[in-house]
Amino acid sequence: MTPLQRPRARRAAKAAAGIALAAALAGGVAACGSSASGKDGGGSDLSLVAYSTPGPAYTDGLIPAFQKTSQGSGVHFSTSFGASGDQSRAVESGQPASVVHFSILPDMERLVDDGIVDKSWDQNSYDGFVEDSVVTFVVRGGNPKGIETWDDLVKPGVEVVTPNPFSSGSAKWNLMAAYGAQIEEGKSPAQAQAFLKDLLEHTVVQPASGSDALSTFQAGKGDVLLSYENDAIAAKKDDPKNIDYVTPDDTILIQTPLAATKDAPQQAQDFVKWQYTPEAQQIWADNGYRPVVKSVFEKNASKFTDPSNIFTIDKLGGWDKVDTEFFDPTNGIVTKDEQDLGVSVSG
Repeated sequence: MTPLQRPRARRAAKAAAGIALAAALAGGVAACGSSASGKDGGGSDLSLVAYSTPGPAYTDGLIPAFQKTSQGSGVHFSTSFGASGDQSRAVESGQPASVVHFSILPDMERLVDDGIVDKSWDQNSYDGFVEDSVVTFVVRGGNPKGIETWDDLVKPGVEVVTPNPFSSGSAKWNLMAAYGAQIEEGKSPAQAQAFLKDLLEHTVVQPASGSDALSTFQAGKGDVLLSYENDAIAAKKDDPKNIDYVTPDDTILIQTPLAATKDAPQQAQDFVKWQYTPEAQQIWADNGYRPVVKSVFEKNASKFTDPSNIFTIDKLGGWDKVDTEFFDPTNGIVTKDEQDLGVSVSG
């Protein structure tokens, strides 16, 4: 299997400002999981703001490897990892960022609309996407509930864990994978929407981010976690007796955007460009992410599941359409379902 073609999408309107998040930021509670890493020397200080799950890939692999290159020598990093939507709104509200890496395209385009990221950010061979994944089912060891398909998630007694889509990009991918799988199986949009509502009714907890959702599942909550494949790989590696995972036949290709901000030092652009080198792409593969560079993916293909049908967000109309139709804060399909269930829809 080779990587799928990576489509572009364009956001049509500027998202609302994160007023509540700005207030929190002013009080010193920005995104979760801040840390710093660097080496002595006179290089630049770079701030990396990213969605929650690639934290270990950056701090344990990518950043140290970049610092050993000629461009990265002496460069210091501060890092912040959290729910993708929250991270994007934090940067919009003033959190310093030299490099931003989000789970979904709308979180990047929010910063393009604000002039924080240049409009040409995606002008490379990979449309600005740096690593891929797919939506996967994380299950208990031995898969005691026999969860193999999307329909299995809504059987009586099955408890699902997925993040909150109004803070987490991972959650939006999960729900669009569920909806899109129904369409791929020949269901009508109305039937697919009904399945989404049923799935949310089976969801027993919706943590803020993909990483929080994984921690919740590892702590014993739920029968199945909707998750990034890379998180599933890492979780099984850490606890092979109690954790397993299954990728459904129909699932969505997760494409995550990376960019330097406009006012960042040159080393930020260097760091972004370096991400597409074989060395960096291999680090992504070693951490369970699908490399976007074809030759590196093919070298590591055996590490990943091989579902029969991987579709893209463009198959559902692209992020502009999907974000409005499903996640509009007033009229979105998922918004209304979540409100009916008493789940918070404030981003």
